[in-house]
Amino acid sequence: MSADAADTTAGQIVPSGFRPAWWLAGPHAQTLWGSLARRAPAVDGLALQRRRIELADGDFIDLAVGPGDGPAVLIIHGLEGDLRSHYAGALVARLAREGFKPLFMHLRGAGETPNRLDRSYHSGASDDLAEVLSVLAADAEGPPRAAVGFSLGGNLLLKYLGEGRREHHLAQAIAVSVPFVLRDAMLRLELGFSRVYRRHLVARLKRTFRRKLESRPWPAALDPALDLDAIRDFNTFDDRVTAPLNGFQGVFDYYQRASCRQYLPNIHSPTLIIQAADDPFLFEASLPFAHELGPGVTLELSPTGGHVGFIAGRWPWRPKYWLEERIIRALRGA
Repeated sequence: MSADAADTTAGQIVPSGFRPAWWLAGPHAQTLWGSLARRAPAVDGLALQRRRIELADGDFIDLAVGPGDGPAVLIIHGLEGDLRSHYAGALVARLAREGFKPLFMHLRGAGETPNRLDRSYHSGASDDLAEVLSVLAADAEGPPRAAVGFSLGGNLLLKYLGEGRREHHLAQAIAVSVPFVLRDAMLRLELGFSRVYRRHLVARLKRTFRRKLESRPWPAALDPALDLDAIRDFNTFDDRVTAPLNGFQGVFDYYQRASCRQYLPNIHSPTLIIQAADDPFLFEASLPFAHELGPGVTLELSPTGGHVGFIAGRWPWRPKYWLEERIIRALRGA
């Protein structure tokens, strides 16, 4: 997609062409189908290769690199995501089939091996993305042509694009189911059925942190009397763990500085945001207005679709994963 072509719809909110499956009505059915009912993608058959990128601060980030010599596409997962996540592995496999070269980025500490430093990945860690893209840009084939970020990864990608860096290395970006305002997302996950997602994700965060502590002493930045078992919500986890480990002055400093909505006006490169208004991870009021979108941004908004859902199809035994189709079409310039 050329910059000129993108500019005809940039800075606008446009309606989505998604039509949900009648048998998956409502945001929670759309959100849960992929993780509960979708067959796991066969990424093992792709002969993915691991590439470790050493970071300037002494830590590392691992990539899973797909085969082929087509246009490279970097995939950035969401909170506690990995290649086994239904959306991630499926997109890696689909990109490979469609002639692209998938590069799956395990955010800092989210790979199979715990990272070296006390700090971890988080919603605002755009410096890590910038460093990874800078290293990839030095390759003979150059940087990835595009990046696709899901949820937390989408927030991180949009923040990177809007930070006004002297240069960035992406010709195109796609962000899916973005939280936009982290404090709002935290509050939304305390309401109704969304508390199920909060319990699941907080439990996974604590489990990942405990696994990391198996091979190192208690981090000096954390309160030595901290009781992980007593943490039940994002606000407490981010205040007591995420913020101090990553140099923030508490949870509100973290949420304010890491939320991507404030960076959207500065995005000039072709960027598509795929979003559902009924996403159970955020309030509809958290969605940006058209005037907040930079000249490169198109927000494609659907009334329905849930969080990283967007499942269509006439019958449950023949679901259509519209989100993947939309991503492929966007990468091809449609």
